[in-house]
Amino acid sequence: MSYLRKIEYKIVLKDSFWIIRNCPKCGRKTHYINTKKFRVNANGNKLDIWLIYQCVECKHTFNLAIYERKKVSSIPKDEYQCFLDNDEQLAEMYGKNMQLFQTNKADIDFDRLHYGLVKLHETIESNGFGEQIIITVKNPYQMKIRSEKQIAMVLGLSRNRVKSLLEKGEIELVMELPQSISFSISHCLFFMGT
Repeated sequence: MSYLRKIEYKIVLKDSFWIIRNCPKCGRKTHYINTKKFRVNANGNKLDIWLIYQCVECKHTFNLAIYERKKVSSIPKDEYQCFLDNDEQLAEMYGKNMQLFQTNKADIDFDRLHYGLVKLHETIESNGFGEQIIITVKNPYQMKIRSEKQIAMVLGLSRNRVKSLLEKGEIELVMELPQSISFSISHCLFFMGT
């Protein structure tokens, strides 16, 4: 029987982003990490909410703006309470929010990211072209990870082995975009690697 097997993975961050910035106390560029705490400031009926980052060397803080001059009523009550309670899960979520860092013009240290893969889902469809497997790896943070490294992570092979298989045409890169790659492999190669 001929079939097309589609498998989708997603790259997930294990930690919050690290920031590189000038530290006024250290007098040079240093790393800042997520304290998993928020600063909430009320001015009349307007709120400012920041995620607090701190220098790993001297503990100087830097506030990433989440909300500025926002009406209290425009923030969901549950989320607002989480800000007040310094909810660690919410702080982790914001610490991985690429748009927040771009808005604050914060330089992320992409070399310090710890990440892994999560399998999202798998489907099998009948087709008339033999056994075919297409694997997609989503990269929602648009991290600069070479396609052969992503393939190696999925298949459990070395990068050199993946490069060799790409050159031989046993693995074919179908699509390569900053937010995802797709590649096709043979049925037996998939079961060799996993």
